[in-house]
Amino acid sequence: MRIVRIASCVCALAFVLASGAGVVARADAAPSASAAELKDAVGKAPVAATQANGDPGGMITGNANDVPVADSKAGLTLGDLASQIGQNKIGINFTWTLICGFLVMFMQAGFAMVEAGLCRVKNSNHTYMMNFFVYGCGLLAYWLIGFAIQMGGSAGNGNLGGLQPLNSEHTLALFGTTWGIFGQTGMFLSGRAYDVGVMVIFLFQMVFMDTALTIVTGACAERWKFLTFAVSSVLMGAFTYPLFANWAWGGGWLAQLGTNLGLGKGYSDFAGSGVVHAVGGVTALAVALIVGPRIGKFNRDGSSNVILGHDISAVLIGCFILAFGWFGFNPGSTLGASGAGCLRIGSVAVNTMLAGCTGTFGAILYMWILKGKPDASMSGNGLLAGLVAITAPSGFVNPICSGIIGLIAGVLVCISVAFVENKLKVDDPVGAISVHGAGGIWGVISVGLFADGTSNYGGAWNGVSGSVTGLFYGDASQLVAQLVGVATLVGFVFSFSYALNWVLDALMGQRVSAESELAGLDLPEMGQLGYPEFVFVPEPEYLSATPKMAVA
Repeated sequence: MRIVRIASCVCALAFVLASGAGVVARADAAPSASAAELKDAVGKAPVAATQANGDPGGMITGNANDVPVADSKAGLTLGDLASQIGQNKIGINFTWTLICGFLVMFMQAGFAMVEAGLCRVKNSNHTYMMNFFVYGCGLLAYWLIGFAIQMGGSAGNGNLGGLQPLNSEHTLALFGTTWGIFGQTGMFLSGRAYDVGVMVIFLFQMVFMDTALTIVTGACAERWKFLTFAVSSVLMGAFTYPLFANWAWGGGWLAQLGTNLGLGKGYSDFAGSGVVHAVGGVTALAVALIVGPRIGKFNRDGSSNVILGHDISAVLIGCFILAFGWFGFNPGSTLGASGAGCLRIGSVAVNTMLAGCTGTFGAILYMWILKGKPDASMSGNGLLAGLVAITAPSGFVNPICSGIIGLIAGVLVCISVAFVENKLKVDDPVGAISVHGAGGIWGVISVGLFADGTSNYGGAWNGVSGSVTGLFYGDASQLVAQLVGVATLVGFVFSFSYALNWVLDALMGQRVSAESELAGLDLPEMGQLGYPEFVFVPEPEYLSATPKMAVA
């Protein structure tokens, strides 16, 4: 009889593990074996192994006595074991998501190196400080209000134990259908939002938001007032980014295009080609138009001059740091490593790596053919463009499609940089508008083309049963949903960002004085040179070329 009971316990455990059950309420009345019997059944091998390692009591590796019991008199029950398995799953997913969030935070160092390296040495301190302080500006704004707007209407996430404390979305009834507009719960992470699961999703979403804010600093470097930059970043972290992120990820109307209108699985953006990168790139375009080009960038006839950065080594090292952080960006967007679909993190990571590789190849080959030599800065931008483009489809496509998406992105960023500079007459010192704006939009569209219908995250996406499937695999309506997202990006995000920053320009001024710009922003804006061992020699050609430097 004892053997039968032990076998039943083992079978039940195997079933719970195979089914990936979440946290299960303790069932004290369920059939149970004694703690001693279960220890014999599941603890013999661990104890034997630990005896050889000097741990005869199993205190290091653990045993059945480590599982909390609901009723000490009843002993260890199947309900207790199932609950422990569920808690372990949530613990694994917490750890995975937090570590990936830390990786994304480290990308801030990569952005700082890329942007400062592509700018002149006289602005290095100012550029580094914008990348440093944007983290604080974004975090403060997001904690105060941005997170509530974005995620305050979220219905929950099983991988993180549910987010029931939120789930308060402001909606609009239109044509007999309810559409989500913005969240209403979670300001200051207080009240109902004071919850461990909410804290995890806050950290992960916050570093995504801050990535979007950083993109703008690159496009407006070398002439943006530091104070105005700070205020603009707070507004973007509080309103611009959270609004679009809510519509896509927080239960808002773009995600509902599938349930309400039957457009595929709704707007689908796995890790943020649109939500993060295109929002940042489009906002960068709006602000750069207001700030205007650097002195000496364009001639009277409209032709442009090359203004070289000061440190290509920092640029390429920064690109590698960003590529490393992207393994938190994309695989981390499963929000777990245990549960339905979460093992796809392996596929997402490989897709990310491949697109970065082919993006680099695309940019190098294009510039090599066009100019006769490979271009180092555009090679780095090709890597980043490939990574940006694969961010949205990384969870939905196969490796071959990932390579194609990245290759196209690498060529596209080269074409876009030339278009922005020569046709739009917008000065973007680092190519941020093209890398993140054009690359992000291409990534959003590529979901509607290349998603192969094999992903399975609990059997549904955005509340619609089935896997995300693009045009090339049989669902043209998914492409329509993606194009609606692109139209919203270009229309709303650009207009809203332009209006906010136009008001700031009228109230505070966006641009530094011509004297400060010519001297370099390190001393006028920051009070300290980034590289004090260099002394600048003012000459007439200062207006149209990189200043000469002498070593003190």
